[in-house]
Amino acid sequence: MSKVTLVSAAVLLRASDGAPPGVRDEFLLARRPEGKVYAGWWEFPGGKVEPGETFRDALVRELHEELGIAITAATPWLTREFVYPHATVRIRFFRVTAWDGEIHPHEHDAVAWLRADAPPTVEPILPANGPILKGLALPTLCALTNAEENGVDAELARLEGALAGGLRFVQVRDKTLPAAERERLAQGVVARAKPAGAIVVVNDDAALAQRVGADGVHLSADALNGCAQRPDFAWVGASCHTAEELDKAAALELDYALLGPVLPTPTHPQAAGLGWDAFAQLVERSPLPVLALGGMRPAMMDAAWAHGAHGIALLRGWA
Repeated sequence: MSKVTLVSAAVLLRASDGAPPGVRDEFLLARRPEGKVYAGWWEFPGGKVEPGETFRDALVRELHEELGIAITAATPWLTREFVYPHATVRIRFFRVTAWDGEIHPHEHDAVAWLRADAPPTVEPILPANGPILKGLALPTLCALTNAEENGVDAELARLEGALAGGLRFVQVRDKTLPAAERERLAQGVVARAKPAGAIVVVNDDAALAQRVGADGVHLSADALNGCAQRPDFAWVGASCHTAEELDKAAALELDYALLGPVLPTPTHPQAAGLGWDAFAQLVERSPLPVLALGGMRPAMMDAAWAHGAHGIALLRGWA
């Protein structure tokens, strides 16, 4: 096995003009200059981890050297491995949300700010960074429907309010509803979410997802374990509880995973959950965006980010 080069990479995030409060919907890419391997290709800034450095140490040093900025807020995100002709690299991506100083490309010949919700406007992009773009398009809050408890009509009304407030990722759950009611719910979710530009996935029913025009399907842990290949949808995720299940989701090249329960929940208050430290250990090497599930509230988003989560998923409290 060839030696693996450790690399830290920065996903610098900022809000575009008119972005909702708290939403950072633009990210930065930098272009490699003449004389370097892959000259002219675009990448997330960063570089090799030197002996004695942590990934974060390397990130701070590299961004100071490459862009002339001092990081003041950065959280771990994804880890991806890629085999180039000249090297095998393991890249630890961090989301960088605050810094001191003006960005100047000292070691690149150009930088560009791109929208996370639109196709990239620069090319070519280094192959190891391509999958990151889809992860950036995934909203950080996922709402799980709870019509079993609230009723279909009340849940659709709740959804309308949440979409007006900026919700952009919905999972149609409610697997114990009668089939006709669940289909009515799914149709209603899609009819309301699509005009708002929200992603809709249906839990464990690919046929229903296709019938209602959802964007994808969400696999239960049991369905994930029995899955031999990725379902043919634009967005596919899975519920995971163990490292082995996270590995299976990555092997199938799914788009995201939900991992939990992290904390006790109203339905299982006696179950301790993984806890944030165990969650962070499980997601540290994940190449997929992982959302924390179980006992989550919107106010926990920063804690989730600090422990390597892409975001949070919740059944209650999203509206």
